[in-house]
Parts: sequence; C-alpha cells; structure tokens
Amino acid sequence: MPGGTDQTLRPFLWRAEKLYPETEIVSRTHQGIERYTYTEFSDRTAQLAHALDEAGVAEDARVATFCWNHNRHFETYFAIPTTGRQLHLINPLLPDEHIQFIVDDADDSVIFVDPSLLPKLEGAAAGAEEFDGVDQFVVIGDEVPETDLDPITDYESFIEGHDIDYDWPTLSEDRPAGMCYTSGTTGKPKGVEYTHKMLWSHTMASQSPQGIPMEDTDVVMPVVPMFHVNAWGMPFSATAGGAKHVYPGPSPEPEDLAKLIENEGVTITAGVPTVWLGLMEYVKENDVDLSELETVIVGGSAAPEAMVRFFDDHGVEVLHAWGMTEMAPIGSVSHLKGDLEDADYDTQVEKRTKQGLIAPGLEFKVIDDDGEEIAWNGVEFGELYVRGPWVTTEYFKRPEANESDFEDVPGSEATGESEDGTSSGRWLKTGDIVSVDNDGYVKIVDRSKDVIKSGGEWISSVELENALMAHEDVAEATVIGVPHERWQERPVAFVVPAEGVDDEQLEADLRDLIQDEYPKWWLPDEFMTIDEVPKTATGKFDKKVLREQYADESLVEGQVPEEAAPDDD
Repeated sequence: MPGGTDQTLRPFLWRAEKLYPETEIVSRTHQGIERYTYTEFSDRTAQLAHALDEAGVAEDARVATFCWNHNRHFETYFAIPTTGRQLHLINPLLPDEHIQFIVDDADDSVIFVDPSLLPKLEGAAAGAEEFDGVDQFVVIGDEVPETDLDPITDYESFIEGHDIDYDWPTLSEDRPAGMCYTSGTTGKPKGVEYTHKMLWSHTMASQSPQGIPMEDTDVVMPVVPMFHVNAWGMPFSATAGGAKHVYPGPSPEPEDLAKLIENEGVTITAGVPTVWLGLMEYVKENDVDLSELETVIVGGSAAPEAMVRFFDDHGVEVLHAWGMTEMAPIGSVSHLKGDLEDADYDTQVEKRTKQGLIAPGLEFKVIDDDGEEIAWNGVEFGELYVRGPWVTTEYFKRPEANESDFEDVPGSEATGESEDGTSSGRWLKTGDIVSVDNDGYVKIVDRSKDVIKSGGEWISSVELENALMAHEDVAEATVIGVPHERWQERPVAFVVPAEGVDDEQLEADLRDLIQDEYPKWWLPDEFMTIDEVPKTATGKFDKKVLREQYADESLVEGQVPEEAAPDDD
C-alpha cells in the first residue's frame, strides 16, 4: 500500500513555512498596516496551539471566531484544526437570535472576537443561556476593552510566552476541521461540518487550472469575509501555493482596496459584486494603478456584464464562481473552454457571466418537475443536484433537513455503481434552478427558496413576513427581493392592512418593528400597501407574480442608504 500522510491541512502550512519562509502576510488594521513572514506566522500558530492546550480546551472542541479579515484570524485557520479542534466561523451580520442559536447548537467552548464586534457579541450574549457553554472569550489585540463578556483575555496575552515549536498530532482525514452555518435558510441556520479531507480536496481542486489556482508569484487578497465559508477557501489555497496574503481588515472602502492593490501588488482578489461595483466607481473617478491585478473573482451573486467588460478594458479578468456553504464552497468556475478562445468577444462575455463549468472532482445533474434530467440546451431548466468529495452529505443535528435536502443513490458495495451504471453516492439538492447550455455552462435562473441576497448577505423573506404579520394591524404580508443596481437585490414588503388602519402610520410602525428586531440592512426599502397578496392554487403566497411585476427595478431606483448597507461595520 502507498505510504504517506492522510489528507489534512497541516502539509499546506508546512510547505509554505519551509519553501517560502520570507513571503509576507499583510493585514490592514485600525492601527495601520501589519506585516510578517510565513516563518513568523508559523511561530504564532504554534503559540496559539499551545495556548489552547494550556487553557484546557478539549482536543475535539469547537472554537469559534467572530472576526473580520486579518492576520490573527488567519492564524486560527491553522492553529485550531491542526490541533484536532474544529474551527467554527460565525457570521457577525446575523440577527442576535441566529447567533444565539448557532453558538448553542455548535456548543462552542471558546470565541475569538474583534474589538469592533464586541458590542454585537455582547448584545447577542446578554442574558442568553445559549452562551452558557462558552468557557473563554478572547478579544483580538493586546488589550481588553470594557465589556460584560466574561471570562475574557486579549489575544496577545493569550499566546504570549508560549513555545514556537509544537508537536502537531497525527489526525485522521475524516476528523472535523471546520464548521459554518447557512444564512440563506428560511428557518434556523443549518450547520455544515468540513472534515480535513473535504478542505484538502477543495484546496487541491481550487489549485487546478480549471479552479482558481494561486502560485508563489501571486499576491492574494480575499475581500470576501473570512466568516463566509472559509473566505471561499482562499486562505488555504494561497498557503498551499506559497502566495503572499493581503487581508483588508474591517469594512474596507473602495479607496482602501485600491491602495492595497497598488501598494501590495495584489494579483488575485475575490468578493461579491457589490465590492467591485464600488471599486469600479472609484477607479472611474481616481487615478488607480491596476497593472498588477490579474484576476477578480466574483461570487455570491451574478457578475454583471458591464463589470466584466469594465475590468477587461483595464486588463483584469473577471472570473465568475458559484458555490454554497454545503460545498466548502466552490462548485463551478466560469473559465472559457479551449474551443471558445477564438469565439467573438460577445460570446465569450456571455459564457463568462454564467455560473460556469463544474469544478474538477464534482458531478452534477439537473432535474425537472417530472423528475427527469434536462437536456443541455440552455433552454430547459430544473433543480441543480451536486455531489463530490467536498460536498456535505448531511447537516449538523438536522435529521429533517437530511431527509429533504439530499437524495441517496444506492449502489453495489463491490462496484460502487447503481443499477443504471452510474456511480452511487448522496446528491445535495442545491435549491438553485438552473439551465445548462450545450457547452456545459451552468446558469442560475432562479432559486427554489424565497431568500433574498443583498450585497452578498442573505435575508430571510419568511422571517421578515412572520415579523410583519405578527403586528396586530397587518392582515397579510409578503416580502420579495427586487433587483438593485448596486446591491443585486433589496427586500420590498407588500402589506395588506387590517380594516380601518392608517397606511402611513402602519408603515412607520412596521419600520420601527423591523429596525428593533433585525440588522439594519434587513429593513425593506419599500412598504407597499396592497389589497390582497396573490396566491397559488394551494393557497400559498405567489411571490412569482410580484417578482414579475417589479422585475424592472421600478421600486428601487437609488442607492441603499449607507446606514442600511450589509457590509457596514
């Protein structure tokens, strides 16, 4: 039998430390730019591992982060999972109720938190028994601000004085290494666990030419938050490739990103379309040197054609990628196939704005309402199913979702094949409605669940509807996502007032209700009074009718106010 180690994260760090000891990790902080080398990063990672041991954190505990993109957050990416513990990335933009559920459901024992996010975490933890299992809070930095969180220490004191050498344990590739929760669900968030093998496989596929390869000559800047599905795997891929890392810190503005791109020589960066629309406007109005930038990765929402053409004009390739929390997350990338290299430019742009080609290592199928696979003609559509080595096969503690969101394909233990000759295994039902053209490019045409994505963040329409209909003066209410030039989608509420209610006063009351209970960027841009919510034949609210009526952005014409921006600190 072949020898060697299991497929774990540790070799990625080992390789970077040994082969690229002087390559930099750069981080924008409130105090300015911090930089150190892979050697220093490795030393601090070992110190953090020792600190977790000394603090008595169980070897299989879940350790959470509540942080923006910076070097210390990056240190947790390796120190926690390579000691055998599980890195749990919490999205600080979620409502307090969801954060409470997530911390309790995951049974987090330690939470690392940024100083700027302390008030948010305090608010979620105040009087919440869901936080009773947390034994230690660690605030990122070298001091502890005044806080009600207890017990708490600062990060630098936590790791100070510990040895820079660590006897890393031999781990099974099937050991849990990471964890994220979906934020696009219509109910409680669903936990997704990633084993070492899943993250290793995802990294190796990403490093393939048809993934998003990162080399030792690259300078990689993840603008996508590190709490969003491992920053799309970029910290692992960049480390595996020996690339220089650049972390933009909390709530970077277009000017901040432009300066980092220029000053650090960024070659690859990634984020949701909102980020790049903002950078586009900044570049149009300012003298920005993009000569070193080679690739902008766009995910979370569709890449607008105008964005692709704009960056093309500046010599920068826009690479559209699609994925899910359940997929760690990359599922497809919009590379041009070889036989399209000579196609006319409009054809190439049309291909590149689709969700792209399935990543190497994955399989997919698209099933219509009759349970049949669709033809790859770009016209027929159905629900996308995916499976592969980094695609989850179950949710954490959610047996009901495991029954509804996956499809089992039994097969022979001897051959691994099902009765029809295809490989056996469990398919993830993505909930995305897609078409596939004759070149194999996947295009998402709708979502089966009525969630709204605004600026890369999910908003649950059902949760907003339930809150609105809890008001005594509301007879019916529904919420849809309306297209928006900058934020891709914004929520709009349609309300049927109770008889005799003043419409203007009701709107004011509902605005106050949502603002008090949910993040500011969940607040619908408009509250439309209607006589009746359209319904289907089964009596359900028919949002499709409303979407068709308002698909031309007629409701949302301007910019979302900055105080309602989902990427606001």
